[in-house]
Amino acid sequence: MPAFDDIATTSAPPEEVWKVLYDPVRFPEWWKGVESVQAEPAADGTQTYTMYPDGYPDFPMPQVLRSSQNEGLVTISCLVSDLVFEWRLESAADEPGTRIRVHVEIPEAEAARLDGQREVISRSLTALARLAEEPV
Repeated sequence: MPAFDDIATTSAPPEEVWKVLYDPVRFPEWWKGVESVQAEPAADGTQTYTMYPDGYPDFPMPQVLRSSQNEGLVTISCLVSDLVFEWRLESAADEPGTRIRVHVEIPEAEAARLDGQREVISRSLTALARLAEEPV
């Protein structure tokens, strides 16, 4: 299964990054390629939502989000393409702020999307880090 990892550091504390990361309604603010989101109520750290990609308002993509704030972990599974995104937050021990790590798994059937996803996630990580630094 094709996979890749990426990492970014932000000066924002983990709590501020968490506020942006675990809420799918905020994904269009930082996740490149996400135009809009319709979310269902969360239950026990699991939430279903529908993502609509940029330029494709008639192409709903159901997703499942599982989160654990204690572990600083958000896992998103696309129910259409079976891509899995595991986001992890860590206090940056050697500097103030937060390390944001992401691990992406792409099924063999979607392997041609690897380079595109790598670019999207890199840009999204940068946007997430910046957004978390903005005053509320």
